[in-house]
Amino acid sequence: MPELPEVETTRRGLIPWMRGARIVDLKVRDARLRWPIAADLGARLRGRTIRDIGRRGKYLLVWLDHGALIMHLGMSGSLRVVSDMPAGPHDPFDLVLAGDPPVCVRLRDPRRFGALLYSDEPLSHPLIARLGPEPLEAGFNGASLRARARGRTIAIRDVLLNGHIVAGIGNIYANEALFEAGIHPRRSAKRIGAGRYDALAHAIVAVLSRAVAAGGTTLKDFAASDGRPGYFQQELKVYGRAGAPCLRCAAPIVRLTAGGRSSYHCPKCQH
Repeated sequence: MPELPEVETTRRGLIPWMRGARIVDLKVRDARLRWPIAADLGARLRGRTIRDIGRRGKYLLVWLDHGALIMHLGMSGSLRVVSDMPAGPHDPFDLVLAGDPPVCVRLRDPRRFGALLYSDEPLSHPLIARLGPEPLEAGFNGASLRARARGRTIAIRDVLLNGHIVAGIGNIYANEALFEAGIHPRRSAKRIGAGRYDALAHAIVAVLSRAVAAGGTTLKDFAASDGRPGYFQQELKVYGRAGAPCLRCAAPIVRLTAGGRSSYHCPKCQH
């Protein structure tokens, strides 16, 4: 699933094309996304102006002259900027912007887990309102993370995947940050001290920042708005490296499975 760095990469790539643009049309070829695209959405969008492109966790917020579109890339989706390229079977909609020629922002979503919703008050929308703090914004640190995780007996990896505690960190970056901080992914959140939370928060910011700079991680389907893949997979130290030697101590990386998700760690570096 596209995580915070992939969504942030998409946001930055879309800004030159979308900020200040006028919406000409919404061409819906298949409304059956995670939540069906509203039948009247095209009529509500035509002629509207896009003020800015924001992000909250893994959601894109396309701010209009009033209200905003809430977009989600789903399990394997990507937003591309295209001109006259024919649509494929996995391209459910085009957001058509004024230009000569017009520009299309196209969702490619083979699994149809993406979303295109409109809200007059997007920050109060149920998908957005309960999200935790942004890890790349001021105020996120070890103390704030520890306060939100305090008393929880669940594994720290699962804490990081809970978007109500901290927004946007997915499985790839949770594994990488825990390795950087030297914390075992199955360690109980309440058994981690203040100093270790400081190290973890620092590692989260560092890993996410490097991933954004690299354009995200391409493991299967993700590509940026210009079609280019992300390159952070070349820097992964534990995720997807089961059996490979740890880059610090040469011990074999271990893969664990819980709740249908894999976690990766070094048994020597992460106690």
